[in-house]
Formats: sequence, structure tokens, C-alpha cells
Amino acid sequence: QVHLVESGGGLVQAGDSLRLSCVASGRTFSDLGMGWFRQAPGKENREFVASISGSGGNTYYPDSKRARFTISRDNAKNTVYLQMSSLRPEDTAVYYCAADLRADNIASLYPDYWGQGTQVTVSS
Repeated sequence: QVHLVESGGGLVQAGDSLRLSCVASGRTFSDLGMGWFRQAPGKENREFVASISGSGGNTYYPDSKRARFTISRDNAKNTVYLQMSSLRPEDTAVYYCAADLRADNIASLYPDYWGQGTQVTVSS
């Protein structure tokens, strides 16, 4: 079992930057593909934001997120980060950390492990 705990969410203004963190426990961290998803208010599905391979050598983004979002990881700290810049009101969502042992790019499957989420609210 993998336990994920997100932090770093909050209320920011449009144009601000924010860094989310997710600490993992329960398995060897470098074995885990890690990623971030988000669920906007009123939306049923979670949207893929970014993912990163176990070594950190490969990152994956949808085209819409590539310019403003950066995922990274520190395997010594069992932590994955999401740096978000130039935030917009439409970035308002609950951001979820996710992990899986089966793939480097966890957007290619439904991840086995999820955190509880952290709220990000961007005011205009």
C-alpha cells in the first residue's frame, strides 16, 4: 500500500505561482511513477496535469499544461512537486497526487494510489 499526502494548496490571485508537494510512503519511492491530476468544481472527471518517471528522467504533460506547470521529484525525500505559474481562475480545482508501480507515465492508466487532494483556488 502506498500512502500519499499532498500539501501546498491555498488561495492565490491570478498570475501568482504556487508549489504543491506530495510525500509518499509505503513503497520504494523510485519504483513509483508519480503524477498530478485535478478536478474542477462541478466536473465529474479528474484531468491529467503532469507525471514523472521513477528516476525523474522523463516527464509528461498534456499540451495545455506544458508551458505553466512543472513536475519534479526528490527521491531522497520521497516527494513529488508541482510548480504552477501564471495561475488563472480556471486552474481552480482540487489537485490530487497519484502513484503507480506499473508505468512511468501514470496518465497511461488509472493509477492505483491517490492522495486526499489539496484545494487550489485562484481569484481574479
